[in-house]
Formats: sequence, structure tokens, C-alpha cells
Amino acid sequence: MDNSEPERPASARRRGELDTMRALVVLGLVFFHAALVFDPDDDFYVKNAETTGAITVLAGFGVVWAMPMLFLVAGLGARHSIRRRGPGGFARERLLRLGVPLVFATLTLLPLPQWLRLRAADPGYHESYGRFWLRFLTVHPDPADFPFVLEGRHFETGHLWFVVLLLAFCLLLAPVAAVLGTGSGRAATALGRRPGLLLLPALPLAAINALLGMEEGFAGWNRWAYLLFFLYGYALADDERIRAAMRRLAVPVGVLGVALFAGTAPGFVVGDDPFTAWTPLALSTRAMFGAAGWCWVMAILGLLDRPRPRLRAHPGPRPAPRGRPVREYLTAAALPLYVLHQPVVVAFAYGVVGWSAPIAVKYAAIVAGSLAVILVVYEYAIRRTPVTRFLFGMRSREGRQGTTV
Repeated sequence: MDNSEPERPASARRRGELDTMRALVVLGLVFFHAALVFDPDDDFYVKNAETTGAITVLAGFGVVWAMPMLFLVAGLGARHSIRRRGPGGFARERLLRLGVPLVFATLTLLPLPQWLRLRAADPGYHESYGRFWLRFLTVHPDPADFPFVLEGRHFETGHLWFVVLLLAFCLLLAPVAAVLGTGSGRAATALGRRPGLLLLPALPLAAINALLGMEEGFAGWNRWAYLLFFLYGYALADDERIRAAMRRLAVPVGVLGVALFAGTAPGFVVGDDPFTAWTPLALSTRAMFGAAGWCWVMAILGLLDRPRPRLRAHPGPRPAPRGRPVREYLTAAALPLYVLHQPVVVAFAYGVVGWSAPIAVKYAAIVAGSLAVILVVYEYAIRRTPVTRFLFGMRSREGRQGTTV
């Protein structure tokens, strides 16, 4: 998650709808991960004794587009950042904005969910957090699982897999950015003339998911499918011809995306493992899921990207658009909130699952408590001091506000 607002050339107008969508996805992860506490299938850190299959269905509507959307928006931001800084400056900036919070959170936050998992699974487990912390950080190299190059018995990247992948994608992009950039203009011209070609990027996504398999630990997508979303965002950038095509096709492509997603239902409900099996049903399920993800992302972008009515000229300063302060605040908070949210959700779930209360009450308590804590911690323990801003990937107060998601 790139923790700065997308860099734009001076002539580019800020796309507030992308900031809004990014903030909604990050906050939505609190609702999503709290729901996994009650999912009968997911191996979440803390599980409630009573579960419901409805969670699996509802979660599917989010995983098909939410994380792909974050990668695509990050790719768009990478395009503007490279234009401003050059490939070398872009790589250095991403190492600071993503690498520092990744290392800091790995040392301070990631051991907590794993420790609580052990305590929840075994009431007789009484190892201190300090002793477990040392075991968590006992790792060895594992280059075969690139870019997750460290392995350990208890070590994991947890929810920061997104940051690991995004940092790796940025560093892979930097050396070839110029080559990719030269071809995007011709692609934009072709897409502008034939908007239907916007469906073609769905084919590689379908192939990667089908042939390489879906990875449950990465929100149901194959890690290299996310690379494609990132590169699509970089290539499409803010070209008005492509944006016009997305607006034009938003509704029919959205309908197609819903139909494809509905077509995956048999594969996820019956038959062999849809994530890895090589049966015809499993392969077609993964392919449809990959294509549906592209359709959903394209439809959402097209529906959100609507021209704003021009304000009539009037004397005095022009009032700020309604909702802008909240949007700008959440834009700046995106990466800190992402880094904080899962350990906080797991901690609340650990304390709540023992209640004698209905699922709805427990879920509401986990969500409300987690949102309150991460927002308070961000406001009073991160946002206001230079050191903590740096550790969580934020720019200095003198620089531009934002987070790179």
C-alpha cells in the first residue's frame, strides 16, 4: 500500500473518487477481517464457536475487486511518481514509504496475532509475549517463495503481504518503466477507438488464476495477478481516452462482471478445491473469477469517474467541496490504518469471542472497537510527530500529505 497520494503532473487534476475508493477499501478491511472471525471456512487467528456460511458469500463480493482496486490505483500513482522523480528517485521513495513501515510493523505488530492464535487454540498455552516474539523473529531465507523471502516456524507477513507485494512490484517496475511508458500511448489510442478492447486485460488475469492457482492467503487471487493490476494501472494512468471508454462501458461491463462472478458459484460450492485443483470445473471457476475481477474494477472506475458540474462564478473565495476534509484526512491515513487494523481486530476478537452473545452483537463490538482504536492511535500516536509519521510511511508535515496505497 503506497502511503502517499498519487503524484501528478502539474496539469493533472486530482481524482477525488480514487481517494474515496481507496479509503473505503482500507476501512472496509476492518469489517472484512472482523467477519472472518465467524467464517466456518477461513483459518483466521481467532474463531468464534458459532459460525455462519453467509460470511463466505458476502466476503466473496469484496475479494473479487477490493484488493485488485488497490493495486491498480497504486500503479496509477507509480506512473505519476516516475514522471516527477524518475525511476531511481521513484525506487528510493518507495523503499522509504513502504520499506520502513514494513520493517517496523514486522518487528512490533505482526507477532501479536500469531501469539493470540496460540492462546486462543490452547487454553494451557502461557508463553510470555516476549519469549514468543523471539521465536517469531527466528527466520531463514526462502528465495523460492519470492517476494516473501523469509521463512520461520511462526514467522509470517500477515496482512502486510500487500505491502510486500507492492514494494516488490515497484522495484521491478523502476528499471523497465520507460519501455512500458512508450507503449501505453498507442494502447490508449486503440482503446479510444475501440472501447471493447478494454475487456482484453481480463484474459491474462483469467489465465494466471487458472493456471497458477488462486492463493487463499492473498485474498483469493494469485500474487502475479496483482502484478497485472498494478501494471494496468501504470499503463492506463490518467489517459482521458481510456477514462472515456471506461465511463461508456461501465454498466454493460459491470453486468458482465456480475454474471461471471455468479458463474463461479458452482465451483466454490461443490467439486474439488477451486483454488488449486486441475479439474475442468476448478479451472473454469478460477478463470471466471479472474475475468470477473477486471470487469468489476473497470465498472467501478467508470461509474465513479463522472464529470463534476462546474460552479458558477461568484465573488469571494470558492468554498471547498463538501466532504473534502474527511477525504483528505483518510487519504493521508490510508497506510497507517492498513498497518494497524488487523492486529487490533484480532485483539478485540480474542476478547469478544468468549462472550455469551449473538454473532451480530460480537461482530458489531469488534468492528466498533477496532475502528475507534485505530483512528485514535493514528490521530494521537502517529499523525502528530515526525518520527512516527516516518515509521508509518507518511510524508513530513511540510511535504504533501498522503499515503501511498
